[in-house]
Amino acid sequence: MADELILDSLARRLRAMHSLYEDATATMTVEQVNFVEREPLLPIAFSLFHFINMEDASMMLLGAGDPVYDDTWAERIHPAINDHGKHRTVAEMMDQRIGDYEAFLEYQAAVFDRTESFVAALAPAELTRVVIERPFPPQIASTYSARVAGEPGITLLDGLECWVYQHGLRHMGEIEHGRALVGLEGMTS
Repeated sequence: MADELILDSLARRLRAMHSLYEDATATMTVEQVNFVEREPLLPIAFSLFHFINMEDASMMLLGAGDPVYDDTWAERIHPAINDHGKHRTVAEMMDQRIGDYEAFLEYQAAVFDRTESFVAALAPAELTRVVIERPFPPQIASTYSARVAGEPGITLLDGLECWVYQHGLRHMGEIEHGRALVGLEGMTS
């Protein structure tokens, strides 16, 4: 029963978080998304592309199959830097821009649909499945999810919470700050 409640809560929280991205992107122009107020403040384009592309990759690690993003999406979206930027510096990502905003919105919708469909189809017992065992590889060992992980390693629930939900909320905060810099309102009260 507890796993069912957790899974239901997680599904609702993911949908709510995704709705913030949908509302934010529906009320911005590509010029606002690509705007750079000053260095080293990254454009909204960085937070958007980074998070959506990381959610896409994370879902692959969690068992949802191959990522949505491929060369076709790269050609359509035409990001200035075809990289989520996880292992890059702020200086390296200052030039991130989204070329085709409508294509990006289609990609975002595809990623959200895949994540939500995957979670909706999960059996509650799957939440405890370990997706990355200890000892963690170097690229995982220094992450927040490694701090959250239990003794056996990072579970499916840990991954969904850390890599998707909490990561998405963190970047939504950046997006809300960026929206203020271009004269738009925040997303929640």
